[in-house]
Amino acid sequence: MAEILTDKQRDKALATLNGWVYDDVGDSISHVFKFKDFSEAFGFMCRVALAAESANHHPDWTNSFNKVTIILTSHDAGGLTQKDTALAKIIDEILI
Repeated sequence: MAEILTDKQRDKALATLNGWVYDDVGDSISHVFKFKDFSEAFGFMCRVALAAESANHHPDWTNSFNKVTIILTSHDAGGLTQKDTALAKIIDEILI
């Protein structure tokens, strides 16, 4: 099982991510992505789903028309781990 990140590790990782926000209540990071329309949002979700499956680490997320909200935390570890920040980085790269 992955280990929970220390505050220092978390802050260092967040500094390398694009727009992800830490939530101390859920010990998670989240990002709200906005797209041109539903089709673009859904295409993004499909690409993220493939990356998440490949990493064997799956996000909590919602979709409403052109908006996708992603929350990352490692439920089995009880909080934020390197698996979460690594998947966030992959998601950031999908947008490039």
